[in-house]
Amino acid sequence: MAPISDLARISRALAGAAPASSDYDLNPGIELPEGRKLKPAAVLMPIIETDRGARVILTMRSARLKHHPGQIAFPGGRIDDTDADAVSAALRESREEIGLDPSNVEILGQLSPHETVTSYTVTPFVGRIRAPFTPVPEAGEVAEVFSVPLPFLLNPASYRTERRRWRGVWRSYYVAPYGPYYIWGATARMLKGLADRVAS
Repeated sequence: MAPISDLARISRALAGAAPASSDYDLNPGIELPEGRKLKPAAVLMPIIETDRGARVILTMRSARLKHHPGQIAFPGGRIDDTDADAVSAALRESREEIGLDPSNVEILGQLSPHETVTSYTVTPFVGRIRAPFTPVPEAGEVAEVFSVPLPFLLNPASYRTERRRWRGVWRSYYVAPYGPYYIWGATARMLKGLADRVAS
């Protein structure tokens, strides 16, 4: 079982208000257009308790996808008109992408919405998987499902900044490499936001 303190610290941290985050946090010189329209999306940060301790489930997106092929992501996606709310969308997408039954998830709270460079506003939800679970990746979208130790992701020191040229300008972003997995961009930024809130 995971130390109760880890989950309790997360629940307490998510109970308070926090500023929104975005892919532009490390790039204050970028001017965003006024009146831009953002598409709503939601993701789930699933925490599972294993004999190796608490771990966060992540996915590697299929290389065949048009957007963000091969990148590390949370299960989740765009909020559909048929979704009751954002958390329903995150749970629906988690069922579709990794076979996670919504009834097997206890939502611990949510992080502030995160704006991406692809014009989405993503609401991340943190959830504890209640019972043993074996992921079943959706072959069309998910190349691999893996997990990362929760203590590693809750440690702000696990994150660093890197930069690359994007649309002709240098863009900085967070990364949290773990073994063969290069966690970066919006996924790393949302995880860094959780780590910062728990540590504060």
